[in-house]
Amino acid sequence: MKNYQKAIYGLFLLSVGLGAQAHEAGDVLVRVGLVNVSPNEDVGELQLDGAALAGTGGEIGNSTQLLLTATYMLSGNVGLELLAASPFEHDIRTTGLENLGLVNGEFEAKHLPPTLTLLWYPAASNAQFQPFIGAGLNYTLFFSEDISDATVAALGADNLNLDSSFGLAFRAGFDVDLNESWGFNAGVWYLDIDTELTVDTALGQVSTDVKVDPWVIAAGLNYRF
Repeated sequence: MKNYQKAIYGLFLLSVGLGAQAHEAGDVLVRVGLVNVSPNEDVGELQLDGAALAGTGGEIGNSTQLLLTATYMLSGNVGLELLAASPFEHDIRTTGLENLGLVNGEFEAKHLPPTLTLLWYPAASNAQFQPFIGAGLNYTLFFSEDISDATVAALGADNLNLDSSFGLAFRAGFDVDLNESWGFNAGVWYLDIDTELTVDTALGQVSTDVKVDPWVIAAGLNYRF
């Protein structure tokens, strides 16, 4: 038997030996790992006291934090998942103000996106590989908004605020059982997050509508209680 055939056969025997623990109503699955929020942002034109500033917009940076989710199995194939994580922190930068002879603003803000999702596991409840899809609701709370010293000096900026957001959430991923309790998981969310950014400046109040709409990608381990 060739080496690659031996390797494949060994993996097959390992997977058979690991077995799978059936999902049952009342099980709790806890997932931990790393999660990255990658905004698919659409930042509207900046408004100065309600007047549009043509050619302006903004950018939002990515953020990676620790993942924590808990899923309560309602049946062998349906679960209710709550997403939590350590606070995400994003760099925010306006664009286009340089064309008006002004300095672009640089800001930071943290947010928490608790998300409740109903998941469907289409495979047999005792399958070792468990793909899932789902949909639910997201609430995003922005806090600890901060303005860079350079932006304060250049624009006299103060009182940065981003409104909280409610929106839909869509989810897909998979679990792979490693033994009766532990497993590996990976997955993605698409979150509908819309907010309004406002900040006071020496020229007046600047505001803009922001569609964050991030892809949230996670991977880690899960434990079944």
